[in-house]
Amino acid sequence: MAASTFWLPLQPTKWLSSALSLLLVSIMGKPVGLQGVQATVCSQLGAPSDRGVFQDGDVIIGGLFSLHYIPSAVEQDYTRLPHYEPCSGLDLQALKYMYAMAFAVEEINQNSALLPGIKLGYHILDSCGRYPWALQSALSLVGGDRHSCNLTPVPLLIGGHASTTGVILSRILGPLSVPVISYLASCPCLSDRSNFPNFFRTIPSDIYQARTMAQMAIRLNWTWIGAVLANNDYGQKAIQEEIKGKRVCLEFIETVHRETIVSDARRVALTIQSSTATVILIFCWYTDVQKIFVELAKRNVTGRQFLASEAWSTSDDLLQDITISKVASGVVGVAIRSSTIPGFENYLKKLSPSHRPDDEFLREFWEKEFGCSIVNASHNTSTSSHVKKASIPPCSGTESINEVQHFFSDITQLRVVYNVYLAVYAAAHALHSLLSCPNFNKLNTIKHFIFSILYFQLLQHLNTVNLTTPQGEVFYFQGGDPPAKYDLVNWQNTPKGTLKLVVVGHVDGFDLHLNESAIQWSTGSNQVPDSVCSKSCRPGTRMTDRKGEPVCCFDCIPCAEGEISNKTDSLQCEQCPSEFWSNVERIACIPRQLDFLSFNETLGITLTTAAVSGVSVTTTVFVVFLFYRQTPMVRANNSELSFLLLLSLKLCFLCSLVFIGRPSVWSCRFQQAAFGISFVLCVSCLLVKTIVVLAVFRSARPGAETLMKWFGPGQQRGSVCFFTCIQVIICVIWLSLSPPRPQSDFGFQGSKVTLECTMESVVGFSLVLGYIGLLACTCLLLAFLARKLPDNFNEAKLITFSMLIFCTVWVSFVPAYISSPGKYVVAVEVFAILASSYGLLLCIFAPKCFIILLRPEKNTKKHLMAR
Repeated sequence: MAASTFWLPLQPTKWLSSALSLLLVSIMGKPVGLQGVQATVCSQLGAPSDRGVFQDGDVIIGGLFSLHYIPSAVEQDYTRLPHYEPCSGLDLQALKYMYAMAFAVEEINQNSALLPGIKLGYHILDSCGRYPWALQSALSLVGGDRHSCNLTPVPLLIGGHASTTGVILSRILGPLSVPVISYLASCPCLSDRSNFPNFFRTIPSDIYQARTMAQMAIRLNWTWIGAVLANNDYGQKAIQEEIKGKRVCLEFIETVHRETIVSDARRVALTIQSSTATVILIFCWYTDVQKIFVELAKRNVTGRQFLASEAWSTSDDLLQDITISKVASGVVGVAIRSSTIPGFENYLKKLSPSHRPDDEFLREFWEKEFGCSIVNASHNTSTSSHVKKASIPPCSGTESINEVQHFFSDITQLRVVYNVYLAVYAAAHALHSLLSCPNFNKLNTIKHFIFSILYFQLLQHLNTVNLTTPQGEVFYFQGGDPPAKYDLVNWQNTPKGTLKLVVVGHVDGFDLHLNESAIQWSTGSNQVPDSVCSKSCRPGTRMTDRKGEPVCCFDCIPCAEGEISNKTDSLQCEQCPSEFWSNVERIACIPRQLDFLSFNETLGITLTTAAVSGVSVTTTVFVVFLFYRQTPMVRANNSELSFLLLLSLKLCFLCSLVFIGRPSVWSCRFQQAAFGISFVLCVSCLLVKTIVVLAVFRSARPGAETLMKWFGPGQQRGSVCFFTCIQVIICVIWLSLSPPRPQSDFGFQGSKVTLECTMESVVGFSLVLGYIGLLACTCLLLAFLARKLPDNFNEAKLITFSMLIFCTVWVSFVPAYISSPGKYVVAVEVFAILASSYGLLLCIFAPKCFIILLRPEKNTKKHLMAR
């Protein structure tokens, strides 16, 4: 046998003394002599162990239940001796738990397939809900001394009515590897196998209960709740780990103490009354909840939706209390799953002190329920008890639980009772598995079995327990915990004014099934109440946290243009693809509409009207000049170039129309060529005109008579053609190598995508504009030099003003063209064409037409030649 193996000694008294020494060292912080400990065992701490129920058997399992209770004002203090505050009141729920254990043992003994040939017994003690008594009772059960204390050793213990009790029992019995199976201790801390390797339970951890509450809150959109917790292990860690991690925010956390529950209940009621959260989660014992509800009823606080933990969600005391029914109506809670135990109802109804004469707890229940005394029921009854019972009529022996309607015999909601039932079956299957090992086949008698069991071996078999109950339920332990199963219950009004418990769903592992239509809410309607810090963000908006506030408190910000959110409470908006744009509601991406400078829109109509007007005015001037072509005003300024200039201006006005409308492959190519050639033709005419003016005046000087031979009509036409051909060559090369083409521009942020002529070659377009600029600057310079030449009508002045306007327009065009979005790029170019064309037309031809039409007396050679 390995050195770590721990055999239960054959001298239980010495073992118990060692265990108690270890216990007192851990409690008092200093060693205690064994003699003192042994004295303590049999005198001070022995009294509570006398109240118990024993059934003999080959193997005895221990049971520890809080069958009596003490006043809540009495503090749980290790330094006070337990017998100074005797228990005062039988807890009928705990009594039912005890008989569930007894029934399960009897049922197992009748099952030939489970522990065959072995009779299972039990030894049940009352802990009175006090930690010192629970400790002493547990140690008495595990290390009992037959000779001095009349206790039978047990291989395992079923008990621990509270998480704190479970922690203490597991800590003390852990070094000895004694298994503890609890039916009601639900603290998540007990799932830690490194600290509690000997602890098992048939009730799920509070982690699963809190997770279920968080799932319910998320499903019902409750993100802003308050919490009331008991000041102990129950629920504290579960709330911190599960509720807060599920985007469910706690507006407040209030704790209540059993010792100061009256003042704590008032404080909690005031907090709930002033709270903005309409859903309140309560993790407390039912007696504490009752005090809180009474305080809320005094203040007429209604309309709060309470979320109940399993500790009070099925409390019959609360359901039947009419004074709090208005406050408690609509409670939704998590309850320990209910089940049926066939035969258990008949077992309870057949209970009788005549059949169980040594059962002090049944005798106490019987005397209180039927108002009679059982004088000869126990040989331990004191003299004072006999005196007290003398005034009470004796029981006739015909009393039966069948005759009364009592919740003690009600098996419609077996929850904790079923947990006790499961615990007994788990223990029996572990024992069955252990006894089936070959090592135990050579035992001489089963009576010696208890002294041969290795506790750590029994722990191993408990860890691997996988059983099917008589009801067909599969049960097993997952690291000491059972599978998470709960009922979801609702408190609904009855015609009597009380409340009734209605099952509205269940939980199996991570699966939550809730019938919302069957729930009666605190508001009295079937509409789920709201409990949020901030209302949900509708689609088309996104959530943004408020600085310094919980994550459940947020603002809703509309999505930016081009972004959408198509679900409620989106954390961020999604960007639409480049071909799409967000609709007005920002909930869907829709295809972008093609956008271009159209003839049908206001801007297109305005520019078209300006272009057509320019063509009309130019045509009118052309007709006027043609009609008065023989007059000095027309002939004096080279009428041939004037007509060619008017023709080029008309082309400039007309080319602007090519830029308006849906771009196509040919329109993109033609518009830039027409623009470049038309303006070069126009500026070339002005340049030649300027050169001619300079030549005329220079030829008047002595020795310069031959100058005009180089600037005759043929040379003028040739010069215009030469300058224009250079632009034609540039355009042909540009359009041949890398012509403009229609393309959708997705860069502009908007619901429309611009269809425009994109410049594949910026160099080509720059050469076209640069050549026009070169001619214009040359013309401006020459015209500026010729502006002061003598003559009454010097055309160089007009050309100077026109070229200033032309250059100003096109210098301004470049930055405006670059910075304009979408179709406005085209509009800027069209506007520049029209503005420069109108500038040339008006500056050069308006003064001439004024003289021709309105001042004909000045349209003479003499007037024009005057200095």
